[in-house]
Amino acid sequence: MESFDRTEADCVLPPPLRPGDKIRFVSPASPPDQDLVLRQVEILKSWGLNVDFGEHAFCRHDYLAGTDEERLADFNAALRDPEIRAIFATRGGKGSYRIADRLDFLAAQRDPKFVVGFSDISVLHFSLWKHCRQVSIHGALFVSEGEQTVSTETSGSLRGALMSSEDIVIRSRPEEPTSTLTTAGAVTGRLIGGNLDMVATAAGWALPDLRGAILLLEAVNMYRGQVDRQLTMLRKAGHLDGLAGVAVGQFTRFEFDRRFSVIDILREHLDALDVPVLGGLPLGHGHSPLSVPIGAVAVLDAKAGTLMVQRGGA
Repeated sequence: MESFDRTEADCVLPPPLRPGDKIRFVSPASPPDQDLVLRQVEILKSWGLNVDFGEHAFCRHDYLAGTDEERLADFNAALRDPEIRAIFATRGGKGSYRIADRLDFLAAQRDPKFVVGFSDISVLHFSLWKHCRQVSIHGALFVSEGEQTVSTETSGSLRGALMSSEDIVIRSRPEEPTSTLTTAGAVTGRLIGGNLDMVATAAGWALPDLRGAILLLEAVNMYRGQVDRQLTMLRKAGHLDGLAGVAVGQFTRFEFDRRFSVIDILREHLDALDVPVLGGLPLGHGHSPLSVPIGAVAVLDAKAGTLMVQRGGA
């Protein structure tokens, strides 16, 4: 698909959703749990939104939700449909990286609409930003491990990200293990990033230029060596050169009581960047995660423990 050389002033912020708008669920990654998706639908309907599904939303092709062509067709059909005002990924998992460079970027430019998802879906956010500088939403109606329903904090955050024009303030949670990574300083930059595995996967082809950006990082269920290898590659290949700051979200399913834990590994790599770091942000796969726009201008204030994302314009 054709891409665009866009200036800073050309960044695209899709309009907020309004009651009566139609959203569509598609499955660009792994097969979803249909019952879980239908529970999410009920929440969205309670907000006054209409919901439909891509043709292959509940298909299965081994660990993928349909073939690459089926998953890509559903995503591009949603981008091209003028009635669809936001695109929701049914889940993450694996596979979005296989189609991220083949999205219909022309359609995304003509008719901007929020793409909502996180985890594996991060690579789609990167590609949309890289090719047409479109703001998207890192988040979902995610049910935390050990919980039976979507928390009111999670659902309220996503509703605000989609249906409000007010600035978003995310506060660090001291109980999150990554909160100990917080340093000092305040910086402004565009918030780019998401799942660490996808940041590393996208490097060299779908990852945008991160100079001047605030890099968001979260991860789930990885070995310490994987985190170390990925951050080493990103640093030594120059992908993290010129960062303004780092916002660290939830690192979930790690053993934090080890003598040399993932926190120690993160600290080594982040200290080498010599930029302000704010940890403990409730963004990712942990307890009651929140939603945040990717590509929007943000202010990271390590001393105040806040990440404020501006919504006044792209």
